[in-house]
Amino acid sequence: MTLFDISKTFSLEMPLEMFIRGTAVYWFLFLIFRVVLRRDVGSIGIADVLLLVLLADASQNAMANEYTSVGDGFVLIATLVFWNLAVDWLCYRFPAVEKLMGAPTLCLVRDGRIIRRNMRREFISHEDLMSQLRQHGVEDVRQVHRAYLESDGNISVLKQT
Repeated sequence: MTLFDISKTFSLEMPLEMFIRGTAVYWFLFLIFRVVLRRDVGSIGIADVLLLVLLADASQNAMANEYTSVGDGFVLIATLVFWNLAVDWLCYRFPAVEKLMGAPTLCLVRDGRIIRRNMRREFISHEDLMSQLRQHGVEDVRQVHRAYLESDGNISVLKQT
């Protein structure tokens, strides 16, 4: 490999185009993950991993436009990381942005009674809820004062006193 080949490998052939493509795909995926697929109870399953891999592969061509340089790849990766950090910073800095971007906390159990309408809305089965309650040391839903589905997908439990 000659010096010329190495310089071409790390050159930046279209950094502005890569930034624009990366930005467009980031915001499209952001909307999908934060609005459409906003919550999931429990850990990441095989279907979630498969979805991520397929989305990455499908979006790669939309972002890359057949880039041939490692430098262009670096620009694309940096663009995605930039937008991820920018959204997190904006949500931290401005409560209105957090409210717009984040999912609100949703009550699933109130005073020992399951709120089935909220569970249906988030596709949480009775078994999923009971599994989460058991992980918090609760055997009977009547022991729960409040149980909330948090914006990160975890369930927080406040026991009866």
